[in-house]
Amino acid sequence: MKMLLPLLSICLLLLAGCRPGDEAPAPAAGEPRQEADARATEPVPEGADAKPEIPSLRVTTIDGTEYDLEDRRGKWVVVNFWATWCSPCLKEMPELSALDAMREHVEVVGLAYEEIEPDAMKAFLEKHPVVYPIAILDVFNPPADFSTPRGLPMTYLIAPDGKVARQFLGPVTAQEIETAIANNGGPSVEA
Repeated sequence: MKMLLPLLSICLLLLAGCRPGDEAPAPAAGEPRQEADARATEPVPEGADAKPEIPSLRVTTIDGTEYDLEDRRGKWVVVNFWATWCSPCLKEMPELSALDAMREHVEVVGLAYEEIEPDAMKAFLEKHPVVYPIAILDVFNPPADFSTPRGLPMTYLIAPDGKVARQFLGPVTAQEIETAIANNGGPSVEA
């Protein structure tokens, strides 16, 4: 029993993800990054609240444009749940922006999972610009076809057929996304 409590505490910390003012947990010393990412991709347990095989997403971006995931069929789409107070989220934004700009077959959409006014978000994005669209989500009514984030950032890779190809909990790099695309039948990283 004495060993169970510390073990349970460690597990909860690993699953907590990003919280206001916290950094995301780093892999243990000497642990390869690849193994940490393998843990971040989780299958949906049987009996869990199953989500549709092809999720829908319709949101209004901060510039007033309607964003519909269905209109992106034929491309790989990176759906990134994030927040302005999340340090790992801010660190991955420039790389996600570069990926969106440099790869014609990849689009990124940022879903701000926090209570923030559009004017405050616009001011934030002036200091942290990205080329991809940003929408502010209602944290009490997140998109039904995606799991409520257990931590931030939380990223979904949507295949050209509209199906979820991979889910990442925690920060993700452009290289990891491109590798996941190649592993799911898309263009290789060298292409």
